[in-house]
Amino acid sequence: MPDERKAYAKINLALFITDKLPNGYHSLETIFAPINWFDTLWFSPSPTIELTCSNPSLPTDSTNLCVRAAQALRERCGVEKGIRIHLEKNIPFGAGLGGGSSDAATTLNYLNRHWGLNLSKDELARLALSLGADVPYFLAMSGLAFAEGVGEKLVDLRSTFPFPIVVAFPREEVSTAWAYKNLRLSFPRRAPDCREALKNLIETGDARFLSAFENDFEPLVESAFPVVKSLKRTFLEFGAIKAMMTGSGSAVFGVFGDEASAKRCCETLSRRFPASYTPPNFAITNADFVSF
Repeated sequence: MPDERKAYAKINLALFITDKLPNGYHSLETIFAPINWFDTLWFSPSPTIELTCSNPSLPTDSTNLCVRAAQALRERCGVEKGIRIHLEKNIPFGAGLGGGSSDAATTLNYLNRHWGLNLSKDELARLALSLGADVPYFLAMSGLAFAEGVGEKLVDLRSTFPFPIVVAFPREEVSTAWAYKNLRLSFPRRAPDCREALKNLIETGDARFLSAFENDFEPLVESAFPVVKSLKRTFLEFGAIKAMMTGSGSAVFGVFGDEASAKRCCETLSRRFPASYTPPNFAITNADFVSF
């Protein structure tokens, strides 16, 4: 029987772009939070690296992050082993939810054990970063994490988000490369202290601290994709105390004060858009995850 693993998505509770680096990358400050929306991967023996996917529009060649992760691990460790992966794709791509990065991290974690490579968490994190800035977070995700640099400098906040969250994808794919290319900000810039705001939010339960959470990509994406702004408005009409885009878009999440309102919102939105409900204090537990 194939081994089954879940690859969970994330949202950015806050996302601030602070500088443009000489190599063309951008530095940022963000807070990652896991959500209850996941892809499922099945791993089975194979002499070669093979990938199949439930979504025919997703490439299954060496451009796919799962394949790249397996190839990078094999090259790093000088092994000739293979793996057959089937990806049941549920997390929408072009949404800012990190689905591809999560799939890659899940593949790295599984193969590190399955192939008996025993790479340390630091070695695995360096390999993950070569695949994408979000991948290191997904290696060890359990609850909230603060990230800076290009996303690779992670601090486990050892806490969970105390409010229910609903996430919806408005069926518009946004290219991260396009978003960064068209971002119009003056650098360098100082970000608000989102870690302090989150600490106060968790300690007091006062939703007013949510006002410190912003996403620098929102104005750009809203102007190009009006459905994002419309979806934020819909969340507020359903009683969300905060509605915001995640990542470079286009998925939008709403933070609710009670679970009943959140579930009603998710049930209604899911008739129009792919949507997911995440309960308060949600965390991931999986034996394949490593610790920060």
